[in-house]
Amino acid sequence: MDRNHFEHDHVLFRDAFRKFVRSEVTPHNEQWEANGICDRSMFTAAGSAGFLGTQVAAEYGGADVDDFRFNQIMMEEFELAGVGSAGSGICMHNDIIIPYFIELCNDEQKRRWLPGLCSGELISAIAMTEPGVGSDLGQLATTATLDGDHYVVNGAKTFISNGINADVLILAARTGADRHKGITLMVVEAGMPGFSRSSNLKKIGRHSQDTAELSFADCRVPVSNRLGAENQGFYHMMSNLPQERLNIAMSAIAAANYSFELTLEYVKQREAFGKPIGSFQNSRFVLAEMKTEITIGQEFVDRSVVALNRGELTPEEAAMAKWWTTELQNKVNDRCLQLHGGYGYMDDYSISRAWRDGRVQTIYGGTTEIMKEIIGRSLGL
Repeated sequence: MDRNHFEHDHVLFRDAFRKFVRSEVTPHNEQWEANGICDRSMFTAAGSAGFLGTQVAAEYGGADVDDFRFNQIMMEEFELAGVGSAGSGICMHNDIIIPYFIELCNDEQKRRWLPGLCSGELISAIAMTEPGVGSDLGQLATTATLDGDHYVVNGAKTFISNGINADVLILAARTGADRHKGITLMVVEAGMPGFSRSSNLKKIGRHSQDTAELSFADCRVPVSNRLGAENQGFYHMMSNLPQERLNIAMSAIAAANYSFELTLEYVKQREAFGKPIGSFQNSRFVLAEMKTEITIGQEFVDRSVVALNRGELTPEEAAMAKWWTTELQNKVNDRCLQLHGGYGYMDDYSISRAWRDGRVQTIYGGTTEIMKEIIGRSLGL
């Protein structure tokens, strides 16, 4: 399709990043899938090539380019190469976590953390979700009690992406009784006494994306590691969630397109009753429906990226993009696997991995039901 929101610099960037994925990620992906974690070298290689923290000021090691279209290209190239699980660690680092450091760090904190985040020597994660809490951030139970010049943190977090590899972790903890005005963000660093992590969690899919449970037992975090103002963490998270949800939508629509292209090629080659299965009317109709819906979804995602660049993306629009594209991804994956027949159920076929990896997209970053609730409330209902 004709995607007019990209310019010449974006085309050149896409070519360069595609080469990076082919040389630094694709050759290692199978081993990382087996290991359940990406090697840290992926991050340092991305940092050396200038693909981390592109929006960070040059004085801290970034490219000082605040244009989310570059982030979109990176997400798309990971998904279109079939290595979205591995790439999600980098995209989360770039798209979701680094913005907190840019927006909330004071000058000393920026000097301390941003250069490592841009070089890949510091891998980041964010810890919001807790056991039994899910999408309702107002129910957070992890506490951070002020004791002199430290917060004493106690509690647990779960389903934390990059949780094993992370060197710096943005933690959302309760510092007051109010549901929303009692949450503070702070940076927990690897090696702090009282901070521990589980072994890598075993998941249905996205195996190369490490995921951990985190525990805090009288973990002392310096007040100098607080991000933003005390008791304002909920509002900081709310302001960043639209970009996080757009990140997931970009991944979902690119992954749906990857599954579609895999299947289109397959049905042209696979024969039944003496002719390619793609020549049957049912196959053509299913493929036509998927192509139409992917095209519509891509148009909305591209428009949302432009709106984000202008500072005009609303939480409701981000929620629309997130729920619709992730549900579409699962629908496309299911139809594509069906068109592969029995081979689609075999691990040797890429569509089976796409099917497994895509299932979580309607869950994390806020479930489909939560997205609909956000949109519904905006209607005055």
